[in-house]
Amino acid sequence: MAKTLLRLMTELSSRKWISRTVGAFSKSRGSKAFIPYFVRTYDIPVQEAEKDWKEYRSLNDFFTRKLKPGMRPLDLSEHALISPVDAKITAAGPISAGTLLNVKGQNYTLAELLNHSPHLEKYKHGYAFVLYLSPRDYHRIHAPVSGRRIESEHIKGKVYPVNDFGLTHMRSVLSRNERLITYIAHDYGEVAVVKVGAMNVSSIQYADADTSTWAQGDDLAYFEFGSTVVLLTQSGTFEPTPGLQPGDSVQMGTLLGRLKPIH
Repeated sequence: MAKTLLRLMTELSSRKWISRTVGAFSKSRGSKAFIPYFVRTYDIPVQEAEKDWKEYRSLNDFFTRKLKPGMRPLDLSEHALISPVDAKITAAGPISAGTLLNVKGQNYTLAELLNHSPHLEKYKHGYAFVLYLSPRDYHRIHAPVSGRRIESEHIKGKVYPVNDFGLTHMRSVLSRNERLITYIAHDYGEVAVVKVGAMNVSSIQYADADTSTWAQGDDLAYFEFGSTVVLLTQSGTFEPTPGLQPGDSVQMGTLLGRLKPIH
């Protein structure tokens, strides 16, 4: 009964107008007063931020903060694929005939996740990471590889929560929520960085919408409030780091595995 009630409440609160209202307030000067409360509630490591919290103009300005130089060293070893975000690994594993298996007990098809894009053919036997950003995490998204943008697609959708409850008890959240997908070509193929909106995420923004090439670790995009990134690698181009598994926490720049040429 409790789960049914929570699911109903979540459905009712998944409307975009609610997120827009929360987003508008979070960008207002009045929201600045909530920054200390936010810091205490989520135990945010403010010493990592590039500015003192008092210098941020609003809660959203603080939420999308950059970090001091050197706070997230990159794994620069040969052929590295790095984590684009600070996150907890919700799911990780091979894509089976176009399906992401057992993401909190649910399967997701690439066709739904990628909105039936022609790109999905490249990923049908690739590898997938589902990376959840909690409110405590640093919320900027960085390039996991050096490469160039092939295509970008913005898919309108709902704003269901992407936390454990949402992924476990709501149907196909990752495929129903708003998504901003970036397809990046690298030396050995292609990756897809699927940025999934969530409850109270008023928008997903590119750091610079005009940028079409990135060096590994470059600023790519950011969330306004917490969400999830689904990182997909092209079939036959990736070997994951041994031992990484769901439940592990990673930081931006952490080695997820190594890219390899298609045989």
